[in-house]
Order: sequence, then structure tokens, then C-alpha cells
Amino acid sequence: MRLKELRTKKGITQQKLAIDLNLNQNSISRYESGVREADYSTLIALADYFQVSVDYLLERTENPNFYK
Repeated sequence: MRLKELRTKKGITQQKLAIDLNLNQNSISRYESGVREADYSTLIALADYFQVSVDYLLERTENPNFYK
């Protein structure tokens, strides 16, 4: 998952992301390290937050844009 890349590019901490999405900072850390996988609703929330497609977040495409 491209979560860490997107988060650092935006210049925010795991804690800030967790607060913004009403998640636990430990969950963000586990998603970034691959220890845990995000559920469907969390994937959508993360994609919306970073304004990318879920496919981009999951590294299924190199195109970060939403499909329209």
C-alpha cells in the first residue's frame, strides 16, 4: 500500500492522519508496515483523504486520479 508515501508527501504524521480519520495511530503504523490490512471502509476513507483512487492506494495502477 502507498499509504506511507502519500502521508509523507503530504507532510503529516501518523498521529495527524489517525486523528483526521478517527482511527488509531497504531492501526496507521500497521497498515504502513503491512502487518495489518485496512478494511473496505478504511480504504475508501484513505483514498478520499489523499484524493487518489483505491487502486492507486493499493498499487494496482500508477494513475492516482479518480476514475470518472
